[in-house]
Amino acid sequence: DHRREVIATMKELGATGTRVFTIYLAQVLLLAGGGGIIGMALGAALPYLVNWTLGALIPLPIAPAVHASELALALVYGLLTAFAFALWPLGRAHDVPVGELFRDAVTPQPRWPRKIYMALTAVAVITLATLAVLLAYDRRVAVIYVGAAAAVFLLLRLVAALLMQLARRVPHTRSTGLRMAVANIHRPGALTPTIVLSLGLGIALLVTVIEIDGNLRRQFSAELPARAPSFYFLDIPSGDAQHFETFLRAQAPGARLEDVPMLRGRIISAHGTPAEDLKPKDDAAWVLQSDRGITYATKVPAGSRLVEGQWWQPDYDGPPLVSFEKKIADGLGLKLGDPVTVNVLGRNITARIANMRTVDWQSLSINFVMVFSPITFRGAPHTHLATLTYPNGGNAAREGDVIGAVARSFPMVTTVRVKEALEAIGAIVANLVLAIDGASAITLLAAALVLGGALAAGHRHRVYDAVILKTLGATRARLIGAYSIEYLLLGGATALFGVLSGSLAGWLIVSELMHLRFTWLPWPALLAALGAVAVTIALGLIGTFSALGQKPASVLRNL
Repeated sequence: DHRREVIATMKELGATGTRVFTIYLAQVLLLAGGGGIIGMALGAALPYLVNWTLGALIPLPIAPAVHASELALALVYGLLTAFAFALWPLGRAHDVPVGELFRDAVTPQPRWPRKIYMALTAVAVITLATLAVLLAYDRRVAVIYVGAAAAVFLLLRLVAALLMQLARRVPHTRSTGLRMAVANIHRPGALTPTIVLSLGLGIALLVTVIEIDGNLRRQFSAELPARAPSFYFLDIPSGDAQHFETFLRAQAPGARLEDVPMLRGRIISAHGTPAEDLKPKDDAAWVLQSDRGITYATKVPAGSRLVEGQWWQPDYDGPPLVSFEKKIADGLGLKLGDPVTVNVLGRNITARIANMRTVDWQSLSINFVMVFSPITFRGAPHTHLATLTYPNGGNAAREGDVIGAVARSFPMVTTVRVKEALEAIGAIVANLVLAIDGASAITLLAAALVLGGALAAGHRHRVYDAVILKTLGATRARLIGAYSIEYLLLGGATALFGVLSGSLAGWLIVSELMHLRFTWLPWPALLAALGAVAVTIALGLIGTFSALGQKPASVLRNL
């Protein structure tokens, strides 16, 4: 943008379009290489810095080292990115007549480059995406990332085009400042596309992280501890189950006790197909990997809801039946009536699926993927599993007394204090969120730099606008007001899109990937959006102040 007059002068003095293209592409790649080397040095040092500052928070050992191949790959990514984004504008400069290049300084006009440059741009982008996929550790995730990046790029470009169309169709107002602000949004060379791309992506990412962070913290710090059992008791001998229940009721009067029989079994086959030949979905494959806890019951377990089929009668005395968790059954391709063979205590037992349930796993109450009819395991040796839940939550002293009493009277029973497990999970989640926050901060910093670069690139146009308007009688206060309204309208519209898209992404990640209950947290998201709008206005006005300080004579003389 700043070399447009130089390029025009070179072409006027006889330089060919190819020579101009070659000179400036070489400059871009040299600058990209220099920046890439700086980035390589920072990237190589960052693991050492992370290990020194945050090593104690990371649950895995880190041994920082310099990996030359990875650093070279990073440099290739940088050069390819610079190459891809430089081809289009330089290709356009190849054929633009000298007169149009000079006029571009005041009224830039859209113009397509030659087909060869359009094709080279497409090849560079495709090469960059292909390299990212082929060299990724998980290619499926890489494909999703590349597809999402392309979709977001096109979506934000569409949002910018819609904003410009809307501004073009808005009725004229009597307010000069507002009319100028609206015109700046859709005029040739407007900053709308670049501001929407950089700011929109940054806000969307920030809101996504805020929603995920808030929901995880709420889940593991508030909801789960409030309704989770205080204790799990494992390996209760079947013959001592009644005695253990009486003992616990005496130790914790008023607390709710839940007790179920428990066995362990491995799925051998389903609907006639051996387990090793099944092709389960990713979220259901774990059921086939080892022994699973199973139980039997006369009624639908608490925390479950029957969604297909009928529950057996309490006195059912027919062939073995099993109730399957709905999502797991779908993941294994099972339907009502399908036979499932489970190996329990060395014996294969085949049961027909009588019904399917949805399970609220987040309640942390006792529940199983498979619940059999009682007749299935008549006479089989087994243990019991029990939970103890205080109505208003237990305190440390009360829970310590229960642990000690159980250990003395029933040494064979394993006691698990749920609060300690939740605290450990909460600490892991907090560290995970900290890592996500760090990664998002880098992306937000990049977005701010891109936004600043976009405003800097448009600075020359602002100078010309300010000088002409000041010559025609506009005051500095009126121009500042007009530019402030422009940045406020652009930032506000982009922030609205960022909040909506970020909230949607947060909902998809929390509910569909993490399978947790999602609650929209509006205030943190809106505060983040307001902060981004404030940054946009501040960056815009910083450049505007210097534009307004230009003397009209010197600028007009160079037009």
